[in-house]
Amino acid sequence: MKFAYRFSGLLGTVYRRGNLSFTRDGSSLISPVGNRISVFDLKNNKCETFPLATRLNIVCVGLSPDGSLAILIDEEGAALLVSLVGKCVIHHFYFHKPVHSVSFSPDGKKFVITKDNVALMYHAPGKKREFNAFVLDKTYYGPYDETTCIDWTDDSKCFAVGSKDMSTWVFGAERWANLIYYSLGGHKDVIVACFFEENSLDLYTISQDAALCVWQCDTELDGLKPMPPKNAAREKDAAEDDEEFLEEPKGEEIHGKASPSEQETREKVKYSRVAKYFFNKEGDFNNLTCAAYHKETHLLVTGFASGIFHLHELPDFNLIHSLSISDQRIASVSINCTGDWIAFGCSGLGQLLVWEWQSESYVLKQQGHFNSMVSLAYSPDGQYIVTGGEDGKVKVWNTSSSFCFVTFTEHTSGVTAVTFTSNGYVILSASLDGTVRAFDLHRYRNFRTFTSPRPSQFSCLAVDSSGEIVSAGSQDSFEIFIWSMQSGRLLDVLSGHEGPISSLAFNPMKCVLASASWDKTVKLWDMLDSWRTKETFILNSDVLVVAFRPDGKELAVAALNGQITFWDHESAVQTGSIEGRHDLQMGRKELDKITAKQSAKGKSFTTLCYSADGQSILAGGLSKFVCIYNVKEQILMKKFEISCNFSLDAMEEYLDRRKMTEFGSMALIDGGAGDEDGVAIPLPGVKRGDMSYRHFKPEIRVTCLRFSPTGRSWAATTTEGLLIYSLDSGLIFDPFELDIDVTPSNIRKTLHQKEYTMAIVMAFKLNEKKLIQEVIEAVPSDEVDVVCSSLPDLYVEKVLEFLASAFEISCHLEFYLIWAHKLLMLHGQKLKTSFFTNGKSYSLYSILKVFSNLNDSMILTSVYNRIAMHNRSFEDKLQKLQLLQAKLSLTCLVFIS
Repeated sequence: MKFAYRFSGLLGTVYRRGNLSFTRDGSSLISPVGNRISVFDLKNNKCETFPLATRLNIVCVGLSPDGSLAILIDEEGAALLVSLVGKCVIHHFYFHKPVHSVSFSPDGKKFVITKDNVALMYHAPGKKREFNAFVLDKTYYGPYDETTCIDWTDDSKCFAVGSKDMSTWVFGAERWANLIYYSLGGHKDVIVACFFEENSLDLYTISQDAALCVWQCDTELDGLKPMPPKNAAREKDAAEDDEEFLEEPKGEEIHGKASPSEQETREKVKYSRVAKYFFNKEGDFNNLTCAAYHKETHLLVTGFASGIFHLHELPDFNLIHSLSISDQRIASVSINCTGDWIAFGCSGLGQLLVWEWQSESYVLKQQGHFNSMVSLAYSPDGQYIVTGGEDGKVKVWNTSSSFCFVTFTEHTSGVTAVTFTSNGYVILSASLDGTVRAFDLHRYRNFRTFTSPRPSQFSCLAVDSSGEIVSAGSQDSFEIFIWSMQSGRLLDVLSGHEGPISSLAFNPMKCVLASASWDKTVKLWDMLDSWRTKETFILNSDVLVVAFRPDGKELAVAALNGQITFWDHESAVQTGSIEGRHDLQMGRKELDKITAKQSAKGKSFTTLCYSADGQSILAGGLSKFVCIYNVKEQILMKKFEISCNFSLDAMEEYLDRRKMTEFGSMALIDGGAGDEDGVAIPLPGVKRGDMSYRHFKPEIRVTCLRFSPTGRSWAATTTEGLLIYSLDSGLIFDPFELDIDVTPSNIRKTLHQKEYTMAIVMAFKLNEKKLIQEVIEAVPSDEVDVVCSSLPDLYVEKVLEFLASAFEISCHLEFYLIWAHKLLMLHGQKLKTSFFTNGKSYSLYSILKVFSNLNDSMILTSVYNRIAMHNRSFEDKLQKLQLLQAKLSLTCLVFIS
């Protein structure tokens, strides 16, 4: 079995903290999720998490204007320059202090970061390879307190910086004779955001006490005068170094003064406050947390700590909308380039919303579990994952899109276990509220609720392979309850354990139930023989989890002493054991009084899962490592580090002496500066922490592990979310009428024999896009007519669907236009008839619409440009394309009408 599993996705967490950013085309949203970033494709309804991570949680993200680069900065000021195209790290940089904001100039040549009370302007990294991608250009001094926000003018000549000292500073990106710096007051609280008006130096400033100041400038952008050079030699040097410039290591320093002298203000740019508005006239909104402004539509969006947001039209301050999305603080707001979609992030709930304000509808509405996830289960086909959390919610996630499509909220306490039935249409969940609930994935409803005669807290759950018998173990009464799925009646109560039931598992091949308990025993119960105890295994320590091998011939047991033991349950003989305590490799928490090595002696594996072939077993616990063991050889095959985020507790093995003082760890010091500072000392044994405290540092742990049914991937519920590790990157095996002879090698052999129709049919049966593209593009253009006429009717629509998707990405536009034209001419009437008589889906209709609307598409323009670069006879080719397009459009319109 291969063990080259790689991180492929993060589900269950959509937003943590930091600023949200839309991509250049406005159709995708970039959201910081802990120390990673996720990209939500809003048009194709997909989510992707990049396989790169910072050392700590990301606090700010800056996107380049062309959308190819991003700067990710974490809590300590360490930055990553990331390629959004290649999804890789290009450069590392350390700013030595926490950074509050980062912003690229609109022309993409510079970017500014704010830290402490200064603003640093750097030359933006170019397309070529550089030794140092971040070269400091200028350092701007002016504010007396920490800087908070940045905004650029449209021509990149100036930028504004807001500060906690209630002032806003306007700086020139170059040395302008009439504007080097300018300080604006007028506020009584921290500046949250500042925005320039479109193609103007006019400025809007917004403070935390919900006040908006409108500043008017007496100078246009074209009125900025360049600084005269000091001498001719310097002017000559400046002309020579226009493209290639050499800056001093520290860059140029510009010091601003709050009150410049009278001589300095002569013939300078002047600002005057023309209006001041307040959001809190009713007194309900007293804490403004974030704002965003769309310059073209003059739309201002402001978010508040109460979960309310406003939409205003500037400069008249006309209220458009005032709505509430939750009762939690809105941490970030962003508007896309067209001004249609507004993104909101709530860090308290882990909530991400994209709202289309004109139609007043949600484009995206996603939220992870409020507290940590506890358990997960794969559906039998591997397409869905169900998770249960301590917040009492059961969520179902689509593995291909990474989105949650249904949430069940019937439980009133934490969910401890979830599972699918064998048919994949029913989800079962056990909870501490004393109920086991069954949910229908067809109608999305809770259709069965199983309860016990006496109130019990259920800690584990299992369902047999037929889906007819449901069992749950109790924490407090030490009993196992058995119900019938069909009737919902309680069939029996199994007694015999003398401690809380920790785990249950049904044998996949027989109707035998294994139960593990803290009384150091594992019992086997025969479901067909009056539910009597068949066998009892006695271990040396409390048993935490049991798991059957997929063939049902072996039982794995993990105990509190860190051992994993394997049993032949037929003969009640132990066949092997693994000493896993040393492989767990615990970290040291900030408040621990003992070392990580001593702490690891009391740790153990809390979750087990066999691989699909039964040769390996996956184990995890209160550690950042997940181990894969070979069952037969009983050796460690590989360890996976699931997180490198040092913002979580118990990540470091050794104590950091820099964080120690004579009075103890710096983690114990309560700064008392508000919501984001302060510390809570947890009680012994408390894993979750007290959320009522102002600050809580979660501990890294793995609560549940599961292999997918195919064995090509596995999932883990962790402190960071639901992590997916897979062998395949983005490959989904979804065949169509597959035969045993349909293989990639046979398809290529058929193609080599010039049996094009057969090769296309075989490729669509295997249903791999790259292979389909390879086969279709291998057909000579003069053979297209023959192949189209011999295609079976079933595959004509599939070829059309492929062509419709290929138009947007392929450079072979003329070739695909020929295919579409021939198919519609030969099969259009049949498609039209079957569409209206058999009531087929609307996919075909939409495909025809795509082809008929090609005249209005921008695809042709980009392809024409490509042809112009690579083909000398561009005019002839262009005329041919236009003729084909016109023919195709006419054909489509005939068949649609």
